[in-house]
Amino acid sequence: MLAALGGELGPESMTTVEPDHLTTLIHTGREDYMRGASGNPTGGVRIRGLLVAVLGVGALLVAPGVAGPGAPAAAAVHTPMDLPGSRPPAPQPGGDFSAKGGNWSGYVATGTGFRSVSARWVEPRVTCTSTAETFSPWVGIDGYGSGTVQQTGVATDCSSGTPVYRAWYETAPEPPVYYPLRVQAGDVITAEVARSGSKYTMRISDTTRNWTRSEVKSFPGANVSAEVVLEAMAGRFPRFGAVTFTDTAVDGKPMGSAKPIAIDATGPRGFLTATGSLSGSSFAIRPRRE
Repeated sequence: MLAALGGELGPESMTTVEPDHLTTLIHTGREDYMRGASGNPTGGVRIRGLLVAVLGVGALLVAPGVAGPGAPAAAAVHTPMDLPGSRPPAPQPGGDFSAKGGNWSGYVATGTGFRSVSARWVEPRVTCTSTAETFSPWVGIDGYGSGTVQQTGVATDCSSGTPVYRAWYETAPEPPVYYPLRVQAGDVITAEVARSGSKYTMRISDTTRNWTRSEVKSFPGANVSAEVVLEAMAGRFPRFGAVTFTDTAVDGKPMGSAKPIAIDATGPRGFLTATGSLSGSSFAIRPRRE
């Protein structure tokens, strides 16, 4: 997670931090599709996760200044959704008729050769009800039907019991990189991933706090999807009211013109969210109360 545009971060802008206490890293819990008996990838859902315990000898690669007192203990890896074989049938956009999204909710455009995706949102206020909850709005290219994803956004981590907000970028399957910049609920965030050849520029801005960070990475992306997503990295959402994405665009045009499909995160009892209809370039995601 994290947006990028501009110069590439050099070795001097990164640091390896030795944890000073026992840290547990949850390397996602991102649900992905498994093929059902009929071959339809929506035939079932499985959880693919890895729980890694890192003792004091472990090292976490972060942007400078991120680790330390008050920093979140968990660093979720935003591995892509893996949809083997054919994609799910396209549903009617929005409403209650959405495709199962694993732990993703939002809109996904599918095709080939995607060059850019962008969106704006107000960072939502959340209430942590469990230390295992994670929450992240983001934009990205790939991840829906491919083994890679180039993305940027803001993660909310509940591992301390209270929400901690951090901006990030990621070129999965590599781990996310977090920026040491202040983000709070209510901030206006803009994010974009843009491609030129095999180079991806990931840019994120907090216009409320007047900062922008970007990163350029060469990466062998598939460029088969472009998405604006709300993700529960560990499979559980904290309590939130709604997330409204505006100014969504794919390849420089309103996202609606790309005919994206609506997806909603799913749990043992069904859908966890309700992704609303896409009106030109805006839509909202609301939680479903189980």
